[in-house]
Amino acid sequence: MENIGRIKNVIEALLIVSEEGLSAQDLVDAITSVDLKDVEEAVQSLKEDYETSGRAFSIMEVGGKCRIFTKPEYMPWISNLYKKDIDRLSGPSLETLAIIAYKQPVTRAEVEAVRGVNVGGVMKALLDKDLIQVRGRRDVLGRPLVYGTTEKFLEIFGLNSLNDLPVLREFAEEDLEYTKPAKQVLVKNEEENISSSAVSVSTNADVVIEATELVKKESHDDEFTEFDGT
Repeated sequence: MENIGRIKNVIEALLIVSEEGLSAQDLVDAITSVDLKDVEEAVQSLKEDYETSGRAFSIMEVGGKCRIFTKPEYMPWISNLYKKDIDRLSGPSLETLAIIAYKQPVTRAEVEAVRGVNVGGVMKALLDKDLIQVRGRRDVLGRPLVYGTTEKFLEIFGLNSLNDLPVLREFAEEDLEYTKPAKQVLVKNEEENISSSAVSVSTNADVVIEATELVKKESHDDEFTEFDGT
């Protein structure tokens, strides 16, 4: 490729047609005449172009892959076009998901020990939504299943990796914004390849405090076996 402008155009075209997003190495393999440094510079330049020109979309790295996303402020018009119901996570679902995200791999019993209630139904709902998955079995008596989050979890919450999760700290009650409006997290509709539904996420005292308490506990040293389908 003779110039950065040409590389940017090719990358933009590839990202538009990609349904699952593309890693930097995927882009190198597709273009063939560039290296990783060229791709990284071109992607960064595209991001800056979109921001400075006020475009309705941007490039984000989610789950290690670059994707073009519609900005959240355009969700009302997208919803009007496709007339899809908004899919919201309940408070118990958010609390359970937060615990799993910060403590994974974690067993159902460990989650229930923090929440103090049965979470079987909530965890089934999270499994059905593909936000959590079975990661294996704990190598202890009974070999209970252990759970972790999925790539879709990273996608919905706009995280490149689990390292991008907010760092937990001690919260005073006055730090929590009970009256702040709920934020909408866009969920990609795979059939129509658009962000046409959303998960409602709000600042929640129980989510923060309970997840913090779990992470602060001494980590277990038990080994776990990757799930092999048996």
